[in-house]
Amino acid sequence: MARILRAFGYSRSGLAAAYAHEAAFRQEVLAFVVLAPLALWLGESGIERAVLVGSLLSVLIVELLNSAIEAVVDRVSEERHPLSKRAKDIGSAAVLLAIANACAVWVLVLLPGGG
Repeated sequence: MARILRAFGYSRSGLAAAYAHEAAFRQEVLAFVVLAPLALWLGESGIERAVLVGSLLSVLIVELLNSAIEAVVDRVSEERHPLSKRAKDIGSAAVLLAIANACAVWVLVLLPGGG
């Protein structure tokens, strides 16, 4: 049980650090805070609500992973390097795809005849 509590503390610290240091994460949290209640209201079934909210959560999860990659790359070296750029660009692309996925899910679930 102590290990689970420590892990929860590490996770809480990670969320707090991302919120404090990552503007994109703060913006995505704001979008989640606005859109998650809307998803719960607009979804017509538990599955629709879960898919709508899950697509929003996936954006936050991918942003956290991207921020972690960026932090490690910056920790290793601040100098410009093609591999550092590649790692950061790939992380950014992952966030873009998560956002595109969330948009597609919302359109498909909420448009008449979409779901």
